[in-house]
Amino acid sequence: MPQLASWIRECDDAHFARFFALQPHLRVHDARRAPVDLDTMAGLLLTGGPDVAAEFHGEPPSDPALIREPDPVRDAWEFAAVRAAYDRGLPILAICKGVQVLNLALGGTLQLDIRGHDLPEMKTANVQPLRFAAGARHRFENVNSSHHQALDRLAAPLAVEAWHAGDGIIEQVRLRDYPWGVGVQYHPERDMLYAALFADFFVQLKV
Repeated sequence: MPQLASWIRECDDAHFARFFALQPHLRVHDARRAPVDLDTMAGLLLTGGPDVAAEFHGEPPSDPALIREPDPVRDAWEFAAVRAAYDRGLPILAICKGVQVLNLALGGTLQLDIRGHDLPEMKTANVQPLRFAAGARHRFENVNSSHHQALDRLAAPLAVEAWHAGDGIIEQVRLRDYPWGVGVQYHPERDMLYAALFADFFVQLKV
């Protein structure tokens, strides 16, 4: 039975449960609920949440006042989980805050406040148009959007796969020279349209 490590907000439980239900042999360990032994995990799912606390930015944030409601306890767990998973070459799927954690943990930086990506009508509606790099495996022409921060300087191990067609904000990345690692700034857990992305991730998990 493959073991998956994550930290999932209570408000997101039902969204992810729909995708987990399609994988009856998958066992999900939620660090919000109980300690997780990272040494026994087969993959890492980094999910949405509040802004990353200032102390976890590799470079001091230009304006810490722009960081909203950070959770340093969660950040400490997620940064440790990224290091453990990356060192072992485990499959990683990083969503919204998760892709920001991944970028910071690997040496990148963030834009602390952007406009036009967190409007109420964009939270669940797939209306944000994307453009794609030639090698992008997962392509969703329009996605949902609910974030006020975004990737700035990309960490060296990451490659851009998709960006907003209008303002160029990075919306999808992959890990270079790595077994399987994808990060998205949008929220695939909110729509079954993205089932193929989750299925691709889950099939990488080994017992």
